[in-house]
Amino acid sequence: MRRTSVSLPTRNVAHDPHEKPNRYTSKGARVRAASTLERVKAAWMTQSQRSRYLKTGGILLFVIFLFYYLSPSGADVYNGGPLTNIASSGGQTASDSSVGTTKCSKSSDKSKPIVQYALMIDAGSTGSRIHVYRFNNCGDTPELEDEIFEMTKKKDGGSGLSSYGEDAEGAAKSLDVLMDVAMKHVPEKLKGCTPLAVKATAGLRKMPGNQAQNILDAVRTRLETVYPFPVLSKEENGVAIMDGSDEGVYAWITTNYLLGKIGGPDDSPTAAVFDLGGGSTQIVFEPRFKAGKDGMPEKLAEGDHKYKLTFGGRNFELYQHSHLGYGLMAARESIHKTLVEDIHSVNPGDSTWVSEPVINPCIAPGMARAVKVKLDEDHPLGKMITVNMTGPSSPAPAQCRKLAEKILFKEKECSLTPCSFNGVHQPSLEKTFAREDVYTFSYFYDRTDPLGMPESFTLKELHRLTDQVCGGESHWDVFESVPGAIEELKGRPEHCLDLNFMTALLHTGYEMPIDREVKIAKKIKGNELGWCLGASLPLLSQGSGWKCRIKEIS
Repeated sequence: MRRTSVSLPTRNVAHDPHEKPNRYTSKGARVRAASTLERVKAAWMTQSQRSRYLKTGGILLFVIFLFYYLSPSGADVYNGGPLTNIASSGGQTASDSSVGTTKCSKSSDKSKPIVQYALMIDAGSTGSRIHVYRFNNCGDTPELEDEIFEMTKKKDGGSGLSSYGEDAEGAAKSLDVLMDVAMKHVPEKLKGCTPLAVKATAGLRKMPGNQAQNILDAVRTRLETVYPFPVLSKEENGVAIMDGSDEGVYAWITTNYLLGKIGGPDDSPTAAVFDLGGGSTQIVFEPRFKAGKDGMPEKLAEGDHKYKLTFGGRNFELYQHSHLGYGLMAARESIHKTLVEDIHSVNPGDSTWVSEPVINPCIAPGMARAVKVKLDEDHPLGKMITVNMTGPSSPAPAQCRKLAEKILFKEKECSLTPCSFNGVHQPSLEKTFAREDVYTFSYFYDRTDPLGMPESFTLKELHRLTDQVCGGESHWDVFESVPGAIEELKGRPEHCLDLNFMTALLHTGYEMPIDREVKIAKKIKGNELGWCLGASLPLLSQGSGWKCRIKEIS
């Protein structure tokens, strides 16, 4: 809270050091010879100066009082003016309904407007999406009232920023369709104080040379010059490639915020999040350790995996890791490459099989798909080959799962035990997170919900679903009562591969017990899951890296 102290001018009537000394010094006959008129004049001037000092001091005190009372102690947001008014009890009230809320008549603090918006663009590997969030500040923690979600249309090769390659300007303009949504839904009065950030994920991380940075620079320039929203500063990574650890932690904040487990009175155990994107996958949870042999509880080992977070007045020690290269699309590429390498190892001197149908246990019987497989630079078969992947004559889900498990590299050296896969340290879920809720989303949801899976199921049930899908049309009668399920399966020959990878990742990779229950979700309380909301909440706080853009009046 800002406090201001001001010392007002004071005057010593016996001696003023700024006056000439001889004015106050008696010099015999000189003082005695002073006329009555001069004494009256001196007395009058003394009273006049005193009066002026008192008036000046009163004005200064009044200005200081106004400055103290109206100045915000929180975020640098639209405070007073035509948007909001300061209520006598300290909170802000709305000047009209467009900047108000039905949840309360004033904000909880004079530093906060009653309503705030935040814009977050998720520049993913397969497409870009915008989230337009509307919050109210009726309580101590911002409450999410509404969310508008829009994404770029799908196209061959993807519609993400990375799909534009060297065309940085084209990539920047691809976000216009998303910004049009923000222009439509954010009230005109609030646009200049609605922060905007763009966070790119796995797609841009893989781009060669300066292509990714050129795209990000073009995006920032276009957003700052074409649209009225303040863009988060470069210092705060307002338009940047997001670190994988932040991606997972922000998703954890989103989930637990919407569940009411953080930012409120509920202090029950938090939920874990498992996010499966296109290029990477994240795991974040709050491990609970039992007492060791000395009676003291074990602790989370130090390292990059440890993430300390303070939110809503509580401190959390989270385990997090982002496995780059283990998103669903990246996993597909790795599994296809592994299959080609296995076949080549059996027939090292023969490449004729490449032009023939290649039996792939991860394709359902009766289905086929032409797949481009990227190999090593100096591979005997070439840097890139196209293979006609064909399903076997009978279902082979176990053989597909074997391929999925091979890319996890469970046998890799584990320098800090215990490890999950690929040599990455992770506390045991069975020992440190045995009964708490586990939320899986993104592709976990996209591949299971259309097939009629409930909001909560065990890994054993996921295993059974995978076998049914890999069985081909002769095993799909169970899906006939699920609207759109058959069309989904027929249109996606790699559905068997996707489900096998998910099963292998959760059970073999993360070592989650086969009877462990997981939840799938796309939304909680009508709001999209993922990292975007968690990344947007800090934008509402003081010093988050943006300032209101005020229109100049000519």
